[in-house]
Amino acid sequence: MSSVCLFQIRCLPQAPPQTLGIIAGNGVYPRLLAIAARKAGVKKIIAAAFTGETDPVLAQHVDLLEWMRVGQLNRLLRFFRTQHIHHAIMAGQIAPKNLFDLRPDLKALLLLGKLKQRNAESIFAAIADELARIDVDLLPATRFLEDCLASVGLIAGVKLSRREEEDVDLGWKIAKEIARLDIGQTVIVKNGTVVAVEAIEGTNDAIRRGGALAREGAVMVKVAKPSQDMRFDVPVIGLETIRICAEARLRMIAVEAGKTLLLERDAIVDLANRSGISIVARVS
Repeated sequence: MSSVCLFQIRCLPQAPPQTLGIIAGNGVYPRLLAIAARKAGVKKIIAAAFTGETDPVLAQHVDLLEWMRVGQLNRLLRFFRTQHIHHAIMAGQIAPKNLFDLRPDLKALLLLGKLKQRNAESIFAAIADELARIDVDLLPATRFLEDCLASVGLIAGVKLSRREEEDVDLGWKIAKEIARLDIGQTVIVKNGTVVAVEAIEGTNDAIRRGGALAREGAVMVKVAKPSQDMRFDVPVIGLETIRICAEARLRMIAVEAGKTLLLERDAIVDLANRSGISIVARVS
């Protein structure tokens, strides 16, 4: 077979799986994913929902939803196995506080005990390995939502000033470094000073802290990890992000094109414009 034919085969659109399991965290992400997957032709969608995290409205968009506690890994695996699920997607985050209130079952306890470092990447990768052992393929978190990925350029608001461009450059450098170290993926910068760095508290609290310190006019930079595993922990901007940025009186948001999901994009752009916030996407 010629190289041209091989290229054409690789470029053919992938057929959607007949069944899909969603590991559903908080926010609108799981719901939007379920809607997009159904539109793409997925026949059966089930969701593992977590008490205190998952929005109950997700039940209206899936065929079956089962509630469990964060940390009940064996129950998650059993649920997928009994429902004959072979493809799954992680959608939505788990609040950091719940990671410290974790009551792991024996399966999760054994998994955690094997990890030298307990961070998002190592934990999610270990869960992906457990899923693979029962023949469940963890798909990229962006699957079915490719249209929501940020494209290069100015997405909302007015063009950046030279000072803001310089703050983005600085924030980008620092954010990439903390992402590489798996500390966080977001920094807040104002006038050449890094005023806040995201850690375990999460993006929203980092924005609030940075906004309080900067008072007004700060720049938020959120990036993917240098070797981002697109199956989990993908950068996401939603309406809640814009609301919190507006409350913190931030001036702009910079994200990584092609690797950041803009959920409910039209509503995000509208709210950002009304809030005087510019959104820009660039590549590394």
